[in-house]
Amino acid sequence: MIDLSPLYIFGEVLFDHFPDGSRVLGGAPFNVAWHLQAFAAAPCFISRIGDDESGREITQRMTEWGMTTASVQLDAQHPTGRVQVTLADGEPHYEIVADSAYDFIDAQGMPVLAAPGILYHGSLALRNPHSSRALQTVKARHHGKVFVDVNLRSPWWTLKTVQSLLQAADWVKLNHEEFAALWPAPTVLETAMPDFVQAFALDGLIVTCGEKGALACDRQGQFVRVQPRQAVEVVDTVGAGDAFAAVWMLGLQRAWPMSLTLERAQAFASALVGRRGATVADIGFYHAFIRQWSL
Repeated sequence: MIDLSPLYIFGEVLFDHFPDGSRVLGGAPFNVAWHLQAFAAAPCFISRIGDDESGREITQRMTEWGMTTASVQLDAQHPTGRVQVTLADGEPHYEIVADSAYDFIDAQGMPVLAAPGILYHGSLALRNPHSSRALQTVKARHHGKVFVDVNLRSPWWTLKTVQSLLQAADWVKLNHEEFAALWPAPTVLETAMPDFVQAFALDGLIVTCGEKGALACDRQGQFVRVQPRQAVEVVDTVGAGDAFAAVWMLGLQRAWPMSLTLERAQAFASALVGRRGATVADIGFYHAFIRQWSL
């Protein structure tokens, strides 16, 4: 059996509330961890929930899905995270409630990282200094690669803060609008992405472009582009980038070639947009990918 690197996922977990009254488990890091668990990668998810009904539902759902809750802290003062999602022309817009439990992840409660692995984190949970300190504690204990999934959610980010995260990253993923916000040089992606990789001394960079697919490049100058193979009836695009990131993490863990990882990540993200919300509770949804990828 191959000895796979452990995957550590740090950040927010919350409920996305939709205009039709439905709600779906979400939060970019949680979505990534959820998908990785379905692919039998057994991620260690590090977060914080409120001592409330939503928090109890999260722990129940995680347990039912086979995820460990050992590194999910309980907060008696702050509520479980909540986001109000509105859809305009199929694109999601987010009203993110501040001072949620995941903003107060406690550095004293960080797990012992037993083996070198791959650490994933985003940028939203770091809007609060409590969670930012907790991440620094995790990074100090971590030996391995760092994957940063940029999520620019106004007003919860600054250029200086995000740049500091990029400087400590090995792999970075963002969408084309976020790339333009962080690297506003008036040039095409194929030209700008290698410069971005060199500027932040990255192993590689992935830029997603919605229905146009995605691009990736590494520090050796290898450049790959992929487009969706077939049209999918889009229910919503919430969590598509997180689905993409989860498969990219899987590819890093299993040392898949970059072109293969990009193709598989795009295929999985394309399938997810046909479902409501960012997480799918039906393991059958994953079976076709598990068989195809021989997981």
